Amino acid sequence: MGAQERSLKVYDSKRTFFSKLGTRFSKIFAPTHAGINNWLVNMKRSSMLKNYKSIDKAKSDKKEMCQKKFQETYSLYLESIDQLVIENIYKRVRTDTASDFERNALSKYYNVIHLKENDTEEYKYKKQQYLLNLDYNSLKSMDKKKTLEEYQEFYLYEMEQLYKSLLKHYSMKLSEKLSNMQKQEAYDKIFDTLEDYVSSIMPLKKIEDADLIKECSLFETYEVGKLDQVDIIDKRMILLGISRKIFTHSLPLVAAERCYIKLLKDARSLIVDTKIARKRENAYQLLLRLIEQYNDKLLAVKIYWKNNDEKKKYARFDEDRKALEALKTSDGNHAYEVKRQILFIRSDMKYLEESGDKYFRILKFYRNRLVNLGDMRRIKNAYSKEKGVYTAEKELRKVLENEAAC
Repeated sequence: MGAQERSLKVYDSKRTFFSKLGTRFSKIFAPTHAGINNWLVNMKRSSMLKNYKSIDKAKSDKKEMCQKKFQETYSLYLESIDQLVIENIYKRVRTDTASDFERNALSKYYNVIHLKENDTEEYKYKKQQYLLNLDYNSLKSMDKKKTLEEYQEFYLYEMEQLYKSLLKHYSMKLSEKLSNMQKQEAYDKIFDTLEDYVSSIMPLKKIEDADLIKECSLFETYEVGKLDQVDIIDKRMILLGISRKIFTHSLPLVAAERCYIKLLKDARSLIVDTKIARKRENAYQLLLRLIEQYNDKLLAVKIYWKNNDEKKKYARFDEDRKALEALKTSDGNHAYEVKRQILFIRSDMKYLEESGDKYFRILKFYRNRLVNLGDMRRIKNAYSKEKGVYTAEKELRKVLENEAAC
């Protein structure tokens, strides 16, 4: 009994030195709402930025070597962010310990990964955008002002290149043989890319162009509230106008023209489809603005035409507009606006009438509008016994089998 009783000492694995150390490192490396960065991402970013800055400072004979070194560190930097998403954020979402920031980040990550199945080029650019944006937002949330200032110059340059690459890619898609659904998807991606650039990248840049500042201000009015169909088309028209200043090469003239034609079709369809007079009038006024911008920002700078007749038609229209502008002060605003509408309507009618009966409904709307503007007279149905001829309005003789507006 004198012998001291000994018992097996059981250690809590959560309290050992190595477990504490592991837990501590997990907390350091685990992403939070304040930021997803860990020491590896910081290290890779610093190395990449150092090589990025060295390109400008390098002499001409060493520039190529510096660019190659930058590309290598840039790839390693993106890989470190990608690894962090896969190993840390995914783990926290799976164990239901993730913040809303992390859940949203992972959701966007899966949307990007999904692109790889159908379009590897789009996936390549979109994934880089995602990773760069994730790190940039992380630095902002951690309030690292000095690091953010150093990073922002690189971030803006690289993101701009990626947006340009995406627009070039989508423009090439439009030139391919696509179904109507695929064409619509390509148009939507172009407009979504432009919108994303203007809303997320433009505010970070210093803009000195007064016209560009005005167009960006107009776009901002559509960033809040619920938009109807007229608003959506109007917003896309503004985006196209901005693109003619900053993406003249990335969104080539041919692709931009197709986008304008698409918006014109959408506006015409909206005019003939809506049953509400106020909305129809809003759509009509939008169409007039579209025709004006299409002529000013695209046709005015167009060099290559399908044929000489198209070029002559535009030249005549441009001459008529200039003559009309000269009379603006003498005739007064109301008279000028009436003449402007007549000019735009007749110009669009000439274009649509070449395509036959499929534009019947919008042509009927145009004729009624010209009657209201006093430029066209409505002819009543009549029968002449002497000639045996029945005369009727053109639109009444159209067959309503094909009622498509565009």
